[in-house]
Amino acid sequence: MEGNLFKYVWRHSRGEQLVILISVLLSFPFLFLSFSLPKSIVNQGIQGEGFVGEGSTQPFLRMDLPWVETSIEEPASLFNGFQLEQPGLLLALSFTFLALVVVNGMFKFYINTQKGRLGERMLRRLRYELTDRVLRFPLPQLRKMKQAEVATMVKDEVEPLGGFIGDAFVTPVFLGGQALTAMIFIMVQSVWLGLVAAGIVLIQAFLIPRLRRRILVLGKQRQLTARQLAGRVGELMDGAVEVHAHDTSNFERADIASRLGKIFAIRYEIFQRKFFVKFLNNFLSQLTPFLFYTVGGLLAINGRLDIGALVAVVAAYKDLPGPIKELIDWDQQRADVQIKYEQVIEQFQPQEILEPEVQSIENDSNGPLGGPLRVSSLALVDDANNRLIDGINFEADSCQHIGVVGDSASGKDQLGLLLAGLVRPTSGEVLFNGHKVAGLPEAVTGRRLSYVGADAYLFPVSVGDNLLYGLKHRPRNGADGALETAMGPNDIAEAKRSGNPTFDINVDWVDYEAAGAQGPEDINARLVELLCLVEMEEDVYRFGLSGTIDPEQEPELAAGILKARAALVGRLAELDASDLVVRFDPDAYNRNATLGENLLFGTPTKPEYQPAGLAENPLQVEVMDQLGLTTKVLEMGLVIAQNMVEIFADLPPGHPFFEQFSFIEADELPEYRILVTRAEKVGVEALSESESCMLRALPFKYVEARHRLDLIGEAEEAQFVAARRRFAERLAETDPGAVEPYRPDDYNTAASLLDNVLFGRLAYGQAQAEETVGAAVTEVLDRLELRSQVIAVGLDYNVGVGGKRLNPSQRQKLAIARALLKRPEVLILNEATAVMDSAAHSRLQKNVLEARAGLGVIWMLPRPQAAESFDKVLVLQNGRLVEQGAFEELNKPDTAFGALMNAG
Repeated sequence: MEGNLFKYVWRHSRGEQLVILISVLLSFPFLFLSFSLPKSIVNQGIQGEGFVGEGSTQPFLRMDLPWVETSIEEPASLFNGFQLEQPGLLLALSFTFLALVVVNGMFKFYINTQKGRLGERMLRRLRYELTDRVLRFPLPQLRKMKQAEVATMVKDEVEPLGGFIGDAFVTPVFLGGQALTAMIFIMVQSVWLGLVAAGIVLIQAFLIPRLRRRILVLGKQRQLTARQLAGRVGELMDGAVEVHAHDTSNFERADIASRLGKIFAIRYEIFQRKFFVKFLNNFLSQLTPFLFYTVGGLLAINGRLDIGALVAVVAAYKDLPGPIKELIDWDQQRADVQIKYEQVIEQFQPQEILEPEVQSIENDSNGPLGGPLRVSSLALVDDANNRLIDGINFEADSCQHIGVVGDSASGKDQLGLLLAGLVRPTSGEVLFNGHKVAGLPEAVTGRRLSYVGADAYLFPVSVGDNLLYGLKHRPRNGADGALETAMGPNDIAEAKRSGNPTFDINVDWVDYEAAGAQGPEDINARLVELLCLVEMEEDVYRFGLSGTIDPEQEPELAAGILKARAALVGRLAELDASDLVVRFDPDAYNRNATLGENLLFGTPTKPEYQPAGLAENPLQVEVMDQLGLTTKVLEMGLVIAQNMVEIFADLPPGHPFFEQFSFIEADELPEYRILVTRAEKVGVEALSESESCMLRALPFKYVEARHRLDLIGEAEEAQFVAARRRFAERLAETDPGAVEPYRPDDYNTAASLLDNVLFGRLAYGQAQAEETVGAAVTEVLDRLELRSQVIAVGLDYNVGVGGKRLNPSQRQKLAIARALLKRPEVLILNEATAVMDSAAHSRLQKNVLEARAGLGVIWMLPRPQAAESFDKVLVLQNGRLVEQGAFEELNKPDTAFGALMNAG
């Protein structure tokens, strides 16, 4: 990247800069006229200079040819103007001044708008170039950089550059021209006043930048320490388990406090120096008017300067300190952003960065990788001069199944990266059918090869999107054969001006043919097939049961779920298990649901109607007051609080009872103990609103069948069912749609698929209720052939940041399925099942090898015993290939492989 910011800006915005500069130059004559006009208004329009008597006139808008005189030594005139008397001339001059104000304002508006657009366009370009370079970083470089620091540089540290880029060339010309125009005008009126103004300006220009040099150094320190702080916070998030496991949270707090103290000290010194410089600059700026009033006043008294000229000079000077100050600020900003620019780009210029052509979208993906695989004198040396791979040589057929074994220091994981072309070797080469992997474009290695590591990353999107990620190489071609796009002409043009590609993220990027599908209609079948292969179908099926759908978008599935709801009733009856699910009845209280759920009798679509927040919900409070149930609810809350305080009095935090009763957290007990004592003393009616709210919150979590405090009998059930009806009526009047009600014959949009099938709650206290009902639900859905549709809903399950909503085994299975989906010629699995137990690994290995019959597999195995199923086995020790051959040949007591087998 260009090391000088000005050269970078000029190279990419030369044409736009020139347009703005021309606009700036065109504005100067109008600016000069606006300076000179007040003198004419005062001298001629007000004082009547040039008017010899009543009825005399003077020309307005007369235009003379400079340096051309007539025979009577008067300038030659192009236009004699309009002859106006003094009142008319005053109005004409005043309105002309107003017009010049508007014109100058329009110039400023246009210039500033264009500068802003140019700055944002260049900032967009710079951020894209930095991100583009991150995508071309070699893997060893990425491993040395902290994610939070890189993100901070791209997002925050280049932000000030955007504001400056538009000002880089325009501002010195614009502000310098304004200041020069004002200075020339002052000089024309009075040389002495002009020299005074020029002297002050020179002092400012000399002194202020030198005082600001230390501020620039401090700014650089602040930027580095803030970047390091961002990286440290990112480390805390990544290492949260270790922090808690080793009780080092206070050590980390001390580290963060130390870093914040350093930043505070730097910023405080910056503030002190900055405001002192500002004070000095303001003082010098105000010193000039003082000299104008004194020196100019004396000149006017002595008749060497007329009053109009003095007024015009003072008015013109009002427009001088601003540009001068901004020019000084611009110079400081220039030095500041140049430092920031250099600091940023030096982090984005690693050695061996990939060339752009390697990732070009135009690259042909049909390069021949089938045929012999030859690895010759392969070596890899890290930054510390450690030989991770040392002179490996072997040959095989790319369609063979090759198992690689060795201990953790054998170098097998580095070999996997080298074979996949993800790391460039220090020496030697990997050749597929005579083609060097290190020299192939990613259009070939990323489509014809597939690599899965032990720490494969999942993006924070759905299961389905993660599976399809490996097929998103380029937008699909449209009907005209060009890349499909939905971008408008203006968006495309703006992207080109900003140096961005014109690929449209909103069109379909999936290469269905590579996955063996015809299009989006049948791709889910392939996904389900692979989920079965990696034994993750049941997991995604469960995700689907917990998911929601829009019946208008998927009417067939919604209708099928309603059929399943009815079929489940019959199936449970056949199993003599009807009592395991207590179904929702609009006219009955469900003792296996909370009081809050019974009152809502539906699924909330707004957070304020969630059961946990019902105690403070105004509509709930209104309904309870109308039906006289407020005191009843408070008394129930008091009973619950009394029981909880008594039960938990001697229990430590974390005791299972806290989870079973789930009313009060351990740290809330002291507060509730005080509340109970006060309520028993003064009564619930005398409690404050906040205290009443604490008690009201408890009954809404109460489940009679689970907690068994005998708080809700038949009479209370009838009262709360009546409250349910009243609540529904008021809800329909005040906030329709806030709660999706339970209706026996309707699909509940806000509820999950499982809740729609059950249409009730599992009965508490029934042995094996969850397992029995779960099996019955699965049986019913399978019988109605809804399983695949439920799995399709499960494909929309969001896996979380880094796949953290999945367990480690699920993450590895999903990554393997993603690699298999694009049907590569060679599949490289680099300890991709490391977290699985031996039984799960064996089943998955068997499934993968069977599915890859006739296609290449190179598997860095976690255990040597797993190598029995492979055509060829490579044995690595300390980065060297010590043995190779068939499993039967190597599995002997006197071989290195035999030693690994015995050790394993």
